[in-house]
Amino acid sequence: MKIALDVMGGDFAPKNPVEGAVQALRKFPEIETLFMVGQETRIREELAKLGSVHPKIEFVQASQVVEMGDSAIDAVRRKKDSSISRAVELVTDGKADAVVSAGHTGAAVAATSIRWRCLPGVERPGIATVLPTETNLFVLIDAGANIDAKPIHLGQYSIMGSVYSEHVLGFNNPSVGLMSIGTEEAKGNDLTKEAFKLLSSLPINFRGNVEGHDLFENPVEVVVTDGFVGNVVLKTTESIASAMMHWLKHELTKSPIRMAGALLAKDAFTTIKKKTNYEEYGGSMLLGVNGICIIGHGSSTPKAIKNAIKVAIQSISHQVNPHIIERIAEAKEIFENSQGKTPAA
Repeated sequence: MKIALDVMGGDFAPKNPVEGAVQALRKFPEIETLFMVGQETRIREELAKLGSVHPKIEFVQASQVVEMGDSAIDAVRRKKDSSISRAVELVTDGKADAVVSAGHTGAAVAATSIRWRCLPGVERPGIATVLPTETNLFVLIDAGANIDAKPIHLGQYSIMGSVYSEHVLGFNNPSVGLMSIGTEEAKGNDLTKEAFKLLSSLPINFRGNVEGHDLFENPVEVVVTDGFVGNVVLKTTESIASAMMHWLKHELTKSPIRMAGALLAKDAFTTIKKKTNYEEYGGSMLLGVNGICIIGHGSSTPKAIKNAIKVAIQSISHQVNPHIIERIAEAKEIFENSQGKTPAA
């Protein structure tokens, strides 16, 4: 497998991406080549601090960096020599199998959508993020790629999320819930009401609407929503998980008795911390584009970068995109009918 890493992407680039890449090369022998895309001088400086250059590393020079304040489209059009653009080109040219980036999410979505296009039958890509519950893992899609979604986009997300849940996470016939403000079919805005009708007709295990508390109390395997709501849900969930661990630490160190109790329950706290730590899940796959792109947190640590590369390896191994193409094709007539089109002969 050949992975292209956007080394200049992220709040702590190039340091964290370089360290994460080195960790991944030590952990995953299936990596044949890891392309480090970015400003080679700076990358080599970080590698020198770690002691040596791994023989599987290849450098791809990219002089420009996409800043977080840049417009996504402008970044792709005006910064053609950016690290994310060069990384995407490696897949376009068949030199790499996947791209991993912790940089500007909009630029990654724009670059892949423009250069790779969407998979046949898919109108808009969606970010599939994996979140933990007490009993399972669920896919939240879309977590921020498409904030102005239409019902057909949510319908396609439901299929793509189901494919990812089944083939990567291993859930048989994963249940799908539509994010709304009530479980009743009539609840929600125009988007969710129309999407409910569409999802009800698709060949998926649709359970109906789910509310915010259902995500963790009564979980499904796939939660479908537009990118605006999905991104708010994701960031709120992550911030609550982080805050809870800080609150616990603060309260448990207030007295010797509490500290003794915390020591006895250390294994339990460690397990929960690991389960709720975004670093363990690495990155989110951009589903629907004709290639594999893994998007990580801007604040990704080396461990998170390593695990984002792991997600790329899993996505390549499980052949996610061919399964999506097949499932979208099966629902082609339903999607066409939903838009008032005459099904193709």
